Order: sequence, then structure tokens, then C-alpha cells
Amino acid sequence: MQTMPHLFTPFPLRGVALANRVMVSPMAQYSAEHGLVTDWLFGHYGRLAIGGAGLVFTEAVKVEERGLGTDGDMGLWNEAQIAPLRRVTALIRQAGAIAGIQLNHAGRQAGRSPPWEGRGALPVEVMQRRDRGWPVIGPSPIAKAPGFHVPMAMTLADIADMCAVWAAAARRAVAARLQGLELHGGHGYLIHQFLSPTANQRTDGYGGSAKNRMRFALEIAEAVRVCWPADRPLFFRMSVIDEGGWHFEDSVVLARELKRVGVDLIDCTSGGIAKATPTDARNVAPGFQVELARGIRSAAAIPTAAVGLITEARHAERIVAKGDVDLVGIGRAFLYDPFWALHAGVELGADPAFERFPPQYGWWLNRRRVQLEREGLDNRSLP
Repeated sequence: MQTMPHLFTPFPLRGVALANRVMVSPMAQYSAEHGLVTDWLFGHYGRLAIGGAGLVFTEAVKVEERGLGTDGDMGLWNEAQIAPLRRVTALIRQAGAIAGIQLNHAGRQAGRSPPWEGRGALPVEVMQRRDRGWPVIGPSPIAKAPGFHVPMAMTLADIADMCAVWAAAARRAVAARLQGLELHGGHGYLIHQFLSPTANQRTDGYGGSAKNRMRFALEIAEAVRVCWPADRPLFFRMSVIDEGGWHFEDSVVLARELKRVGVDLIDCTSGGIAKATPTDARNVAPGFQVELARGIRSAAAIPTAAVGLITEARHAERIVAKGDVDLVGIGRAFLYDPFWALHAGVELGADPAFERFPPQYGWWLNRRRVQLEREGLDNRSLP
């Protein structure tokens, strides 16, 4: 009898049980309207929902309008955005996956064009054309790079208000029936900006020492944990290292503190303060961030997820089997193959009869398998 692949073993977190260790990472589509789910997004998440992952995250959902990276970002800053998102949640849950949401604020990266239009800062006149304008905020008045908007430095009152804004978005996520929630604390967005000595040059209690720079992240996590149900897991996406002076040792301390305030898993990535994404770096290899996730898991004694050019089923299986991480985050491979996890189950021998597929598909595919086996052919070698 074949042993179940490690990638397809269940993983419990608080009161939620993931059917397997595959996580669909948040991937922006830049296709919302006024923060609302559109037909494109509904179809996109429908495809991902039936793809076999244990956990399917939405893209980064902005907690307020000032936090929009682009006009096409999804949002959860008002009640009208709950019902359309609830339809997405229902799709994911009906397919047997855990429905997750990532909350985010762009901070000084707000007001940009979509990547296929260059991802540059929008002209000031475009920013001012909105009903209330599009003010850009951050920990300090330091632009990400030449040509980007210089943010207004947040006051202490702004910081206190921001904790309430994140908590309100989390309550709306509860109303939308999400089961897992992730705070985006990496890739150069607002929380990461407070962590980075490059972006944060404050002289008050939120700047200076690493401990002070962690304060904003911990206060956000605490505020969200209070209103996020105790039986649902809270994730934190962290750039474990970056190009601006944030180091692995800092991340270990932060991970321990996040665990103390109720975070259940660290979603490990890297970079973003200077570069757009970690994969913008040269010579990155498949699974190049697994070592970071393994290190945080060991040093902070907290579950982790690894992301970054993990595309092959057998590679993902080795990562989990070695105990490097608890979850494997798959992103663009799911865009190329929305059935990535289902196909991985067949390839690894976890689902020879297509029983993990939706029955509307699995019945037909298993029928073909039986026919092929009669002819002495290997079903796994055929599309």
C-alpha cells in the first residue's frame, strides 16, 4: 500500500483543518472596480477554487482607499464590498478548500499603474482627480525610488486610526465568511515600511531601534487578533530579509513576538523595499526562499509557509517531507495550471482514480484511466 505523500497530509490550524499542504498565494489581478469583486475576479477565483489546494487566498485586499496600490485593487473598507466577496468565499468553500484573505495597505507604494502599463507612479493630476484625492502616506516622507510619490509622514493619531482601520477590515472579512486571514507585512508595503530602517526614519516610539520599528506591525496584529475569531488562523507575510537593512535575526524576533500576540503562521518571502518583487533579483533558483522559512520555523518555533518559484510537484513534496515548512505557497504556477494541486496528486500517487477532482470532472477522467489501463497505457503520461 502506497504511503500518502507528505504534500497531501492534512494540516490543522486552530479550529480549521486544511486538507493538504498546498496554499494558493495571493496574486493581484488589478481588475476590481471601486474595490469590488468583478466578473473577471469571480471567474478567476472559481478556477482556483476547484484546483485542489487546501487553502486559497484572495489577492491583497486594501483596508482603506489611501492604501490602494492601483485603481484595480480589491478593497474591504466599506460594507458594500462584503456581499460580492462573500460569493467568492462560497465558491472556495464549496470546492472543499479553506478560504483565506490577505489584508494590505500600500503606504508609499500607493498610486501606481498596473504592471502591464509600467507600474510607475500615476501623475499628480490623476491622483487629484478623485473625489477626495489620493493622499499617499508612510512612516516617513521618503519615496520608494526616484519618480515615486513622496508620502506624508503619519502622525501618532494616524497610526492609532490605522489599527482601527485594519481591525474594521478584519470584521468585514468575518462577515464575508473567510476562514483564514493574512496580514501583508512584506514586499515594501506599509507594515514593511515601518519595519525597514530605509523607509522608517522616525524619531518617536515607532522609529529608531528595531524594537520600535516592530511596534506598528505588532499593534496591527493585536488589533486584528482581537476581532478575528479565536478558532480561525491568523497569518503574517514577512519579508524575512530585504535590501534596506532588515535582517534574518530581526525577523526571528518579530516572529516570536507575533506568535505571542496570536499569529499562527509566518508566510516567508523576501525583498520589496527597493525591488518590486523578490523574483526581480538575478539568479534566483526554484524554492530560493525555503531556507528562510526553515530558519524562521526552527528559530521562532512557529509554523511557516515558503513561496518562490516552486513549480514542480516533486519539489514541493521534498520540501514538506524534509520538515522545512508546513505549507508550500504556489502562485504563478496556478495561473498557468489552475489544477496544479489536483495534477500533483495524480503525479505523486495520492489520487490515482481522480477522486480529489470535482465529481463532474473526476468521473470522466477516471473512466478514461480505466480505458487506458486496458490498453496498457499510463494515464499520468497523457494530458
